[in-house]
Amino acid sequence: MSLADLILAHAPFTIPRHLYSLVEGQPPLSSPLVVFGSLASYLALIFGSQAALRLNTLFQAHNIILSGGSLLLLVLLIEETIPIIWKIGLFNAMCSEASWTPRMEFYYMINYYFKYLELLDTVFLAFKEKPLRFSHVFHHSATALLCYSALIGKISGSWIPISLNLAVHVLMYYYYYATATGARIWWKKYLTMIQIIQLVIDLFVGYFGVYVHFTATYFDGVLPHMGNCAGSGMVRVFGCGLLTVYLGLFINFYLQTYKKDSSMTHHIKGIDTGIANDHANGENCCRTKNQ
Repeated sequence: MSLADLILAHAPFTIPRHLYSLVEGQPPLSSPLVVFGSLASYLALIFGSQAALRLNTLFQAHNIILSGGSLLLLVLLIEETIPIIWKIGLFNAMCSEASWTPRMEFYYMINYYFKYLELLDTVFLAFKEKPLRFSHVFHHSATALLCYSALIGKISGSWIPISLNLAVHVLMYYYYYATATGARIWWKKYLTMIQIIQLVIDLFVGYFGVYVHFTATYFDGVLPHMGNCAGSGMVRVFGCGLLTVYLGLFINFYLQTYKKDSSMTHHIKGIDTGIANDHANGENCCRTKNQ
């Protein structure tokens, strides 16, 4: 008995025909499209590796897509939100089930899909061998989970934090694009400040929704409230807790990055001033001796 027959005779399973006899389209890598596509990808990766490893062109395209996509989605979201506010008022636009329209849900889903595209930010950093901050990795992964939970929980008023986040991302991803082209951007510090302000507004809206939802559900007639906010209460609590952590991380980043830079600048200026004073004193001393 040949080795092949021996293996087949003692195999604990029957091998499907399409795995040992080519049936076009059934086995893996058996259709022309997949075969040529795989080989073309391989050749493109190999021959384009020098440019691809630099990642600059891909990184620029990634940021342009996210900046432009965020702007487009923001405009669409505003276009849908303003008539809702006009029709049912701001409170109901924040809390009523009527604000969860099919089109709004569609926009929320696109925003959710964006979060997975944004995960490539970390991939680019890794390929560039940049240090990966805990705050960056945590924020990107947790935000995808947050958007997913908001969709599942049908949180009314999701348009508020999403709109603010999209507005920030229009600026942020443009900043990443511009710096990748070699431009010097002076407003990076203010971008972080805007992100902190965004989180403060998000938390105000979020905790307001938590209060309204739980008082209307469990303390009706005991605590004052304006109605009820539709959606899962536990998802609201989770969202507020996560955004609170975000706020702490962003404030810490701001203090560690910009306050440290400021103190270093003052320290360097102090050294420069001291050197200049010593130099001036030395000159005066020499002049006195010469005289």
